[in-house]
Amino acid sequence: MLVLLPPSEGKAPAESGSPLEPGALSLPGLGEARAAVLDALVSLCSGDAGKATEVLGLSDGLRGEVAKNAGLREAGTRPAGEIYTGVLYDALGLATLPAAARRRAERSLLVFSGLWGAVRIDDRIPSYRCSMGVKLPGLGALGAFWRGPMSEVLPEAAGDGLVLDLRSAAYATAWKPKGEVAERTATVRVLQSKIVNGVEKRSVVSHFNKATKGRLVRDLLVAGVDPGGPEALVDALRKLGYTVEAAAPGRPGRGWAVDVVVTEL
Repeated sequence: MLVLLPPSEGKAPAESGSPLEPGALSLPGLGEARAAVLDALVSLCSGDAGKATEVLGLSDGLRGEVAKNAGLREAGTRPAGEIYTGVLYDALGLATLPAAARRRAERSLLVFSGLWGAVRIDDRIPSYRCSMGVKLPGLGALGAFWRGPMSEVLPEAAGDGLVLDLRSAAYATAWKPKGEVAERTATVRVLQSKIVNGVEKRSVVSHFNKATKGRLVRDLLVAGVDPGGPEALVDALRKLGYTVEAAAPGRPGRGWAVDVVVTEL
């Protein structure tokens, strides 16, 4: 199973760790593209701070992120699983996973990133600010920039098992599984169900979406479940107590759409 996760916008500091070693990151086929994005980001943030703030879509209160990006090559690092924070990662609780589940997480979780393309949770990276929606000078929109390198590297990383896609829309632009990989891909959406005037209403609510995805991944890891494909995933989630509705693809080369319906966190 390969689980595709979004990063978090907020990130934990990594001030005391050793500096970045680009060659030590997993998915070495992304190395050249990572170097290009890192060069462009550091160059941008080492110049006009106002321009960098605008390009990165930062508020005035986050101008300090520009200086942090400028020093990425010298900054300390921590495992990516410690760098990424927020609702999804709080619910996933990597630090409290049992040992066997943690090993499964290291093998199966892949976090997408505007800067790194994608990293494993044990890859050591510095804290940074660069979303997939950014358009970097010289490179353009990062979602489009990453498509070529990702298409070369990720089909092999996907292996021959389930691809569980939990990415947000911006990060999904960087790689779209195709062919037989797509056919064993399940894209999960979380819907909150409410009864309003006696009628069920469903909606996508960010907090429910992120927390449920984190908890869902944790439950799969702790249970030691490794579904071979989308249909097996649906069965596994139902056995774990989730309310799941799934739509099989209508034609070859398409993935499954899986809705997890929740009423409360």
